[in-house]
Amino acid sequence: MLSTKRLGLEMDCLYIVIPAYNEEENIERVLCDWYPVVERHRADGASRLLVIDDGSKDRTYQILQSLKEKYPLLEAVTKPNAGHGATVLYGYHYALEHGADYVFQTDSDGQTLPEEFEPFWEQRKAYDLLIGRRWHRQDGWSRIFVTRVLRLVIRLTFKVWTEDANTPYRLMGADSLRQVLEKVPRDFNLSNVLISVLYCKGPYRVIYFPITFRPRQGGVNSINIKKIIRIGQHALKDFRKIERTLENS
Repeated sequence: MLSTKRLGLEMDCLYIVIPAYNEEENIERVLCDWYPVVERHRADGASRLLVIDDGSKDRTYQILQSLKEKYPLLEAVTKPNAGHGATVLYGYHYALEHGADYVFQTDSDGQTLPEEFEPFWEQRKAYDLLIGRRWHRQDGWSRIFVTRVLRLVIRLTFKVWTEDANTPYRLMGADSLRQVLEKVPRDFNLSNVLISVLYCKGPYRVIYFPITFRPRQGGVNSINIKKIIRIGQHALKDFRKIERTLENS
C-alpha cells in the first residue's frame, strides 16, 4: 500500500497498532471502541486498525477474522507467541512497511479511552512523539510502583527523564519512528520503554498528554508481579548494553 503523501493527497495514513494475547473477552469491545477513530481518519481508505494476535490460545484470532466484514479497515494478523514487546515491534514494522504516515499504539485490555485521541492527532505535526501520561491510574499500586522504579532506572542508566515511558498510548510520525527503530533489537521485551528513551535522547520533539487509565475491562492479565520483576532484571542488563552502544555511536 502506498502512503497517501506519496500519492500527493492531503491526508495522513494512520495505523492504530493493537497487540492482543488471549483477549477473547475484550477484543470485540475494543474494536468497537477504536474503529470509529480509524474510520474518522481513514485517508481515503488507506488507514488501518491493525490488531496482531500474539499466538493466543483462545478464540482471539477467530473473533478478529469474523469481524473483518463488519470493520473493513480492520487488519488482523497472527504470529507465534513472542510477548508484548516483540509484538508491538512487529506491528510498528508492519505499519511502516504498509505505508503508514503515523503510527498509534494502544493495548487490547480496554484500559484506554479512544475519545482522548483527538488532541494527539491535532498536534501531530508539531511533535515526533506524542505520548500519554497515565493520570489517576486505576490499575493497582503494584503497576504504579513499577512505573516509578522504571523512571528512576531510566534516569540512572540513560541520563534522561521520562514522565511515563511505557504508556500504551502513543502517536509517532513514520519518519522519526523509522529512525528510532534502527536502534531497537527486534525482539526487545520493553520495546516501548526503549523507544521512549531514544526519542527523549535524540533530536526529537516529545510531548506528554494526561490520559485516563482504567482497570482492565475483562479477561485475565498475563503479566504478574513476578514476571514484571524478571523482565525488569533482564531489561536492566539490556539497557546497559544499549547505553554503551549509544555512547560509542
